[in-house]
Amino acid sequence: MPDDTEPMITARIIPGMAHVHAHEWDACANSDPALHNPFVSHAFLLALEEAGCIGGRSGWKAQHVLIEGEGGTIAAAAPCYLKSHSQGEYVFDHGWADAYMRAGGRYYPKLQVAVPFTPVPGPRLLVRPGPDHDAHEASLAAALVQFTADLGVSSLHLTFLDQVACARIAKLGFLERTGQQFHWSNAGYKSFDDFLATFASRKRKGVKKEREQALSNGITLEHITGAAINEAHWDAMYAFYMDTGNRKWGQPYLNRAFFSHLGLAMADRCLLIFANRAGRPIAGALNLIGGDCLYGRYWGAIEQHPCLHFEVCYYQAIDYAITHGLARVEAGAQGEHKLARGYLPVPTYSAHWIRDDSFRKAVARYLKEERLAVAEAATHYTEAAPFRKTETTDPRAQDHD
Repeated sequence: MPDDTEPMITARIIPGMAHVHAHEWDACANSDPALHNPFVSHAFLLALEEAGCIGGRSGWKAQHVLIEGEGGTIAAAAPCYLKSHSQGEYVFDHGWADAYMRAGGRYYPKLQVAVPFTPVPGPRLLVRPGPDHDAHEASLAAALVQFTADLGVSSLHLTFLDQVACARIAKLGFLERTGQQFHWSNAGYKSFDDFLATFASRKRKGVKKEREQALSNGITLEHITGAAINEAHWDAMYAFYMDTGNRKWGQPYLNRAFFSHLGLAMADRCLLIFANRAGRPIAGALNLIGGDCLYGRYWGAIEQHPCLHFEVCYYQAIDYAITHGLARVEAGAQGEHKLARGYLPVPTYSAHWIRDDSFRKAVARYLKEERLAVAEAATHYTEAAPFRKTETTDPRAQDHD
């Protein structure tokens, strides 16, 4: 008799990226070079663990989930963490935690499928391409839910995942949540001036003035990538990162070792944009280069100069994307100030599975109202964009000063 049984697949948990071969993980995470997302790559996640940013007392315990087919080939994977707090996620659920604990529940620990400390949208259910893609994705999502139930933890959260996967796993009882970031899109611009020509006259003049001010104190700019990046550059970048972290969120998530690990593993994906004055770097931004995208990550400065942040983080990123033919720039979380620099609102997505039925219903009601508020804000921001109002079909049409 012919064997018509379904292929055997199994789910298992590994305590770190060192327990899975890089080529197996990346075959699921980044099989298409044009869509390469460096943050879900084996190298990036391993760098976080090897540097000690994950594990120990960090509150992030690696519990990565693998779906394996016959012969042990990895068909799907998820970067998953058991968490004792809600820090470093950028999809804020502190209010949920407080409400659940006031009601007598225990919110922590919880499970988090995410790239730690990184609010970059992208795949979270990593599936090897093939005819069984959807089936393996469903198996991975179901395994995550089962793992959550087996552990007896309150909830499972997949943050900054792609919209299509979010919609698919909603059928398994996940609650959908939307957020918002500001991204820049390349409409085939030939130069920064070509892009700037799409602005209304007053807004265009404002950007030109900011760029002049940023370099008015003898400041020069430098791009460093690949083998040109050395430990002195990472020393400077870490000092910038610490300055921003100390001013904004108190205790920075990354340590100095992480930057060295990143440089060793992914220098060709790193772009440092430094501002130099009097022979030394005084400010800088770390960007990662994806298949068709430049991802802005960390910024800092040891000297404060007018508009330097805008130049190093936003205008230089746009310039680089135009020069290298990249489709977009994603400049991180938050930041309505990005709007005036040509970055427009785009939705972000997360999915949440909550074990307690009553609590799940309360969160679902909240999310329904939140989605309306996010959509309303996006409409407002789009209307306030700096582009000429006549640009309904061609954003590069000319106007006159």
